[in-house]
Amino acid sequence: MPHTHFPKLLSSQIAFDIARTILDGFDKHYRLFRASSQAAKTHFEKGDWKTAQAAATERIQFYDKRVRECVQVLEDEYSQDDLSDEVWREVKLHYMGLLIDHLRPELAETFFNTVCTKLLHRTYFHNDFIFVRPATSTEYIEREDTPPTYRVYYPATDGLRFTIKRIVTNFRLNASFEDLDRDVALVEARLKANFGQEKLEPNHQIQVLANLFYRNKSAYIIGKGINGNREYPFVIPIMHKTKGQLVLDTVLFDNMQITVLFSFTRAYFMVDMEVPSAYVQFIRSILPRKPRSEIYTMLGLQKHGKNLFYRDFLHHLKYSSDQIAAAPGIRGLVMLVFALPSFPYVFKLIKDSFPPPKETSKELIKEKYLLVKNHDRVGRMADTLEYSDVAFPRTRFSEELLAEIAQYAPSLLEVSDDEVVIRHLYIERRMTPLNIWLTEAEQRGDLAAMEHGVREYGNAIKELVAANIFPGDMLYKNFGVTRHGRVVFYDYDEIEYITDCKFRQIPAPRNEEDEMAAEPWYPIAKNDVFPEQFGTFLLGNRKVREFFMKHHADLLTAEYWQGRQSRIVAGKVDDVFPYPQEIRFCHQTTAL
Repeated sequence: MPHTHFPKLLSSQIAFDIARTILDGFDKHYRLFRASSQAAKTHFEKGDWKTAQAAATERIQFYDKRVRECVQVLEDEYSQDDLSDEVWREVKLHYMGLLIDHLRPELAETFFNTVCTKLLHRTYFHNDFIFVRPATSTEYIEREDTPPTYRVYYPATDGLRFTIKRIVTNFRLNASFEDLDRDVALVEARLKANFGQEKLEPNHQIQVLANLFYRNKSAYIIGKGINGNREYPFVIPIMHKTKGQLVLDTVLFDNMQITVLFSFTRAYFMVDMEVPSAYVQFIRSILPRKPRSEIYTMLGLQKHGKNLFYRDFLHHLKYSSDQIAAAPGIRGLVMLVFALPSFPYVFKLIKDSFPPPKETSKELIKEKYLLVKNHDRVGRMADTLEYSDVAFPRTRFSEELLAEIAQYAPSLLEVSDDEVVIRHLYIERRMTPLNIWLTEAEQRGDLAAMEHGVREYGNAIKELVAANIFPGDMLYKNFGVTRHGRVVFYDYDEIEYITDCKFRQIPAPRNEEDEMAAEPWYPIAKNDVFPEQFGTFLLGNRKVREFFMKHHADLLTAEYWQGRQSRIVAGKVDDVFPYPQEIRFCHQTTAL
């Protein structure tokens, strides 16, 4: 083992005070984080969607604000002369001691890392000074005085219908159901249809997480049934049918549907968690293939998710040997994209400059990515992980790729004999570019796949519109197909709010000269959009055009876009369902 230089005795009062300051900063952060998550229940009960959206966006900012506050205190209180390497080593050891019996030690360690990496040079980013490896276990850290993470019900004793109703009413929502007995009967029928033929074992029970998961206009009951050695997960969405009247909308059993609910393309859940790791453990029991990093992220704890992701990445680098290469697809004007073939993510760098016709800047592109981070992604925009000073082994880069980065983004590149350091990058889940997906489907003669891709493309645009997002550049190369066959938008440098655009019809030509002109004869402002022109760029392929006109011809009309824009301006928030329409019960919900 490498020799680690730790002090024999923890003798530095400064080190203890720094550790205490950092933990106080984290505890303040999580107190505010929980308060915001708890308020989601009230927003849902009232159907106050605008406040709920604003609160979800605001909560994302909490972490960075608390980090800045903590860094400022430490910089104001301590001189660099007082902060020797020995003191910084003691800071970590004191911090570890303070985390004994803490209910959220893994999150506190990540907060420590974030603060320290703002204060220390990159050469200190190893386990002597920060938590490269976790130091505290999160197994069984619940205490006697903490409320249970999940509740247990016994249908064999109480009957399934009574049990389902009890599960729902135990959440004590301060809003009435339109007809809870009817909805409970529908859930019971679905449960029996899926699992009713099984012999009930002595351990038959239902476990349900103790707090609801809130996102957009829905609340979700997350649970699982246990019967013998079999576990079967389920999710019950609760929605407003009309203001103040709730319904159980469906019940999800399918693993893929539940996975999509927790997808990286959706906004973070609002859920009150006393012990976050216990919630993560429960969700992993129903989604064992979902990485812990993604679960933490979907619970709104994206900084810890990012930390876990980077640990997974370092582990993958150690146990792989393939070369990092340019990602497949058409080269973009704004970003360089490369990937490790054995790792299901891509790395994106902003170029230092952009050729015409791009009129943007690095700062503006960063703002667009931040907009997506803070916005409701409605399952149609990929979440990104943003990193600074990421070190890769030099041996994993080809000379060609290094030359390409040096040509287009030299300000982001630092190369030594052993390392390649990228000063700023985004990491996204890898998808198949839609243009490649459609081409390959056509080459196989798979018209059903082509139609699915085109239909999903239009659905993606329409759901983005519902979230007040205009993609800007709607070319197929800017959309990807996930492993679940969903089309997702991932190129954000030209996105705008729908409400900032002006959707226009092309004016009729005034004369023959207008009609034959190479340039438009009518004035065009910066945010003018002419939907009837989309077909020129999108529908050159005959089969693609046929499928597009079958499913989404309305996207080529200014009236469609103007109508959606008017709804947004009027404060209407549309339902966007993270599961198929055909599995819903027969309720009709309305945009409120």
